[in-house]
Amino acid sequence: MKRLWVISWIVGAIAILALSCTSKTTVPPATPPPVIPSPPSPSAAQVKQAAKLRQTGIQYRDSQRYTEAIEALKKSTQLDPHNLSGRVILGWTYHLARQKDAAAKTLLDTLKLDSTHVPALNALGIVYLVGGELTKAVETHTAAIQLKPDNEIAHYNLALAYHRLGQFDRAISHAQTATTLEPNNPHPWVALAIAYWDNEDKANAQKSYQTAMSLDGQYQERWYLEHLQQAGFSLEQIQVTDEVRQNEF
Repeated sequence: MKRLWVISWIVGAIAILALSCTSKTTVPPATPPPVIPSPPSPSAAQVKQAAKLRQTGIQYRDSQRYTEAIEALKKSTQLDPHNLSGRVILGWTYHLARQKDAAAKTLLDTLKLDSTHVPALNALGIVYLVGGELTKAVETHTAAIQLKPDNEIAHYNLALAYHRLGQFDRAISHAQTATTLEPNNPHPWVALAIAYWDNEDKANAQKSYQTAMSLDGQYQERWYLEHLQQAGFSLEQIQVTDEVRQNEF
């Protein structure tokens, strides 16, 4: 009798275990990410027409007719979607037209086709910098430098971004590299000057600003500093530049 009871208990336990196993919720397999199809290859006629529209768009942009420029450049990229340079030109035109979101999306879409395209990274980094998204600006320009270490655009913009973040040592380092790579451009020298200035190194700030003035004498004038906003400087950075300038006289 005892033996039969033990056997019954074991059979019951197995049945309960089997029932509990089959009642568990089945986890569905993970859904794979959607595959982004590559744009179709254009015909020779489409490539030719796209190039013509691109030149038209650039001409409109140079005349600050941004609406017409964007329309022509959009048609150009639709005809020749594999032309990464054309996509960057469109993104940069959106930026000049102060359409930040459209500029960022266009450049991010370009990088989906080629994540190593340095001009797209440089342009996107500037969009982030001017838009005040400093962390994204640093990440994007750092990626550009990893691909192209002698990238003076990225070093210059990193100098401005790190200065705004209060990381003056890094700002100085990148500004120094930018002045080495592009010694005849006054913008990196001004970026170096304000980085030194806010790092309490007035002597080197003055020396750097004097170099900028030797390259462009208009830096002696306060009104001329306003153009620095188009070169990625914030209004606060222009104010610091003016402090350095005033200390020269």
